[in-house]
Amino acid sequence: MVVTRWVDLRSDTVTKPTEAMRAAMAKAEVDDDVLGFDPTALKLEKEMAKITGKEAALFVPSGTMGNLISVLTHCDVRGSEVILGHNSHIHIYENGGISTIGGVHPRTVLNNKDGTMDINLIEAAIRDPAFEICYPTTKLICLENSHCNAGGRCISVDYIDKVGELAKKHGLKLHIDGARIFNASTALGIPVDRLVQAADSVSICLSKGLGAPVGSVIVGSKSFIAKAKILRKTLGGGMRQIGVLCAAALVALQDNVGKLEDDHKKAKTLAEGLDRINGLKLDVAAVETNIANHLRYCFYCDQVYLDILESSNLNAPKLCKALERHGILVMEDKPYRVRFALHHQISAADVQFTLSCIQQVVNEASDENGASP
Repeated sequence: MVVTRWVDLRSDTVTKPTEAMRAAMAKAEVDDDVLGFDPTALKLEKEMAKITGKEAALFVPSGTMGNLISVLTHCDVRGSEVILGHNSHIHIYENGGISTIGGVHPRTVLNNKDGTMDINLIEAAIRDPAFEICYPTTKLICLENSHCNAGGRCISVDYIDKVGELAKKHGLKLHIDGARIFNASTALGIPVDRLVQAADSVSICLSKGLGAPVGSVIVGSKSFIAKAKILRKTLGGGMRQIGVLCAAALVALQDNVGKLEDDHKKAKTLAEGLDRINGLKLDVAAVETNIANHLRYCFYCDQVYLDILESSNLNAPKLCKALERHGILVMEDKPYRVRFALHHQISAADVQFTLSCIQQVVNEASDENGASP
């Protein structure tokens, strides 16, 4: 099969720099950022601090480094403990950096399907200082918004405020992994600064839905950012003329934030189309932003509902390979699940093409198994 078009739905990190970004990068004013003099970096950091309502901001090479720096800045004594979701990005996908590099102990609490954690369980996880001779010292609570492993679900401002109140009650800090906080803000209709008001720090990815080629920003108080800048240097994240990267991020803020709503609409259209294909089941209501990863693949055979992993030639890895032959790239999330991520470089026509290809693959799999969807 000759592929005539490619539709890349693996992640919103696969976006390419726009021509406007490339032009801005070429013209960017630069200086040594480690010395604190890169004018374009300073402009980006000032803008991000303003958007989030925080005192200061710091550009970092990646979201993983941004979260690591944030946790280590708050948990500045080895043996400290952070409370975070069992299914959070920091806990699952960041190489255990808070433990291996920072000596910070993760205290996990069960994530609900919407990405939240029960507040009473968070409070129960806070260590009693009276037993500090035995326990790690709780220093920090981490939330994630939107929540990747919950399918891009958004955490409400009321919930964040309550967790913030709990943190203050016990003398703790609150960090939000806001890799897609602009998606959450768009979906909820709540300005970013209000959404993160209760947080002491936030990490925000520039290279996901915003579409910049590189980087993240962390925001917080001036004292927090001063300590974070030292840690950035320690971790090898102190770069020099980063204005060439920050220039693209400034264009992303100007041009692409307004496109997120359309990304969400395309994700919903994709979800609704998938749910209409006989044999596919998807929680359409759970698709709130640009990620649809609640799809479980199954088919009906003689009116008996069967899980495809046990009874069919079509499972998630095979589906990914079959779609790739059509020019559709998606990401296997689990053997039972495939993730689709929309972004501003995916068109409405791409969504319809994807649906037609998936329909064809499902039909072929059903024919091979003698099933009648």
